Amino acid sequence: MHADDDSGTWSIGELAERAGVTVKTVRFYSDRGLLPEAGRSGGGHRRYGQGALERLRVIRALRGLDLPVAAVGRVLDEEDALEDVVAGQLGEVADRIAALRWREASLRLLQDCTAQERAERLRLLAAVSAPPDTTTLARFWRRTLPVRFPAKLAAAVVDAAVPPLPEDPAPAQVLALARLLELVSQAPAPAVHLADLPHRPTVLYEGLAEAYELGTREMAAGGPPAPGAALDGFVAAYASALGARDTRAFRRRLAGLMISGADPLIGRYWQLAGEVAGERAGPTVGAVHGWLCVALKTGLRVGSAHGPVGPGTGLANPWASRSS
Repeated sequence: MHADDDSGTWSIGELAERAGVTVKTVRFYSDRGLLPEAGRSGGGHRRYGQGALERLRVIRALRGLDLPVAAVGRVLDEEDALEDVVAGQLGEVADRIAALRWREASLRLLQDCTAQERAERLRLLAAVSAPPDTTTLARFWRRTLPVRFPAKLAAAVVDAAVPPLPEDPAPAQVLALARLLELVSQAPAPAVHLADLPHRPTVLYEGLAEAYELGTREMAAGGPPAPGAALDGFVAAYASALGARDTRAFRRRLAGLMISGADPLIGRYWQLAGEVAGERAGPTVGAVHGWLCVALKTGLRVGSAHGPVGPGTGLANPWASRSS
């Protein structure tokens, strides 16, 4: 029986020839149910119709895009599956591209450096996956939050504290992330912010989020840090959380809290986080916090509506502190 017969079917070899594939390929997809048979010959051999040829062409196109056999089966059998399958594959491709970019940047980091630098960088890179995993950073910041803290607010705090990873990193950004991960992995357990003072954590963090947003805008406007809406919101967040009023005495007290809460380790964290994110990502929360501390210092020195209240303030960590 041939393709020209009235049955209009082809043998497995004829179908393979028409499709430009091997018999083994046709058998492979047929055995997995992707190519339905039109029937069997008198001798029990498989016969295929025009529909099988069209499906085989679709299969080849999808497999040429590196879709798994199971995904190809979904596309063939489910009318609306193609969009979902393509979206899933695009996500996987994006992940592979990101991994390759981080791998390339890591290799370039090792390309031009001294033997001593190379040894240190190899040690640091051993802890960085491609693409990187920032779970360790998120876990570090979650440990700074009080127990029974609102989940939505906790997620917002962690999201702001963990630097966004660049899609196409420079070697210096890879090195900064490696150093950041090492810093966090070796850091002692951070204390909860203001843990030694009675306060309302939710009120504090919600207020700080608004102040930092205002501060980001004021920083973008340029000029030196100065008293303004962002600083007033910053002070108000602490005042409300501590059950106090925004007075000259309170600003003096807040300046002292910022000094006592200053932590070199956290300062180093925000420095590295800024290097990881890059200038395009804008200032980190730590940078905005430091900017607001300088604004507070400026206001205390020159005097404001609240009056001069003392010498200046140091830079403290916005969300985590240790007892001094």
